[in-house]
Amino acid sequence: MAEYALLEKYESIRHRFEEVQQQITDPAIIADMKRYVRLNQEYKSLEKLLGVFKEYKSMVDTIYSGKEILAEESDNELREMAHEEIEMAEEKIPEMEKKIKMLLVPADPEDSKNAILEIRAGTGGDEASIFAGDLFRMYSKFCEKKGWRMEVTNVNEGTAGGYKEIVANVTGEGVYGILKYESGVHRVQRVPQTETQGRVHTSAATVAVLPEAEEFDVELKESDIKKDTYCSSGPGGQSVNTTYSAIRLTHIPTGIVVTCQDEKSQLKNLAKAMNELRTRIYNMEYQKYIDEISSKRKTMVSTGDRSAKIRTYNWPQGRVTDHRINLTMYNLQAIINGEIDEIIEKLMIEENAQKLKEAEI
Repeated sequence: MAEYALLEKYESIRHRFEEVQQQITDPAIIADMKRYVRLNQEYKSLEKLLGVFKEYKSMVDTIYSGKEILAEESDNELREMAHEEIEMAEEKIPEMEKKIKMLLVPADPEDSKNAILEIRAGTGGDEASIFAGDLFRMYSKFCEKKGWRMEVTNVNEGTAGGYKEIVANVTGEGVYGILKYESGVHRVQRVPQTETQGRVHTSAATVAVLPEAEEFDVELKESDIKKDTYCSSGPGGQSVNTTYSAIRLTHIPTGIVVTCQDEKSQLKNLAKAMNELRTRIYNMEYQKYIDEISSKRKTMVSTGDRSAKIRTYNWPQGRVTDHRINLTMYNLQAIINGEIDEIIEKLMIEENAQKLKEAEI
């Protein structure tokens, strides 16, 4: 079976799967939470890979047994059946090989994590804030469709609507691995609500998506954190401006500041703020990895350089252009209503192609 070289990897993958399967039941490994979580992630990816490998091996076996029948049998009906089975198997083989090669490329371990989504108004004054609000609505609808949970942790509203800044936690399956493609500068070209002469203006908002850090990813010392409490501002009822429920945390060694005022409970705001602080510290280190791969992959340029312009939403022409892969679509209204699956899918395909090229499997 020399022509099916991927089968050579099957035994080593199966052996590693059995090894990991045994390790995750070891009490000593279970006690080491960091190692246990990573082994569990490896187990899941190996299990998926083995499933595809078994199907691939079955197709290869079908081809070889079919060829044996053709070489030995004279019965026309048997030969016809063998021909059909070989044809069907040979049709499936290329797609399955492609799938296996993709699964063999090491995935970014952060992809399975939840994410923190930040949207900030950029150039364009009130119109930029309104556009930031449009983007938040777009992601809210997208997350809802995916069955993900979105929790706003901090809001700074714009004077004419929308947001100067909005931060939210997004939890669900594989959140970061999908939303990471949205990091970067989003531009809008349209006639602002405040414009009386109908001229098209260009405004911008910045989106940043950070993989949420687990508790064991970052060790926070209480002595390194300065905690301030203050009255919340904005909508939220009578208690908002009378209770010191809002939290501001300053991490002294790095100077990172996070705030949370979404909850009426100070304890809940503190828990959310700690989670965000942990994530921001973790991402300082993770950024080095992103910078390294962004130089190789155009799909990820935005994450490595968050000032990079990634997408333009042109209202007069109903057009959306993703500049990383020169993709232009004329369904702006659907996209702004959360239908961004196709854009993300095309970015993933492009990145996967680049990963395969790098790995040369």
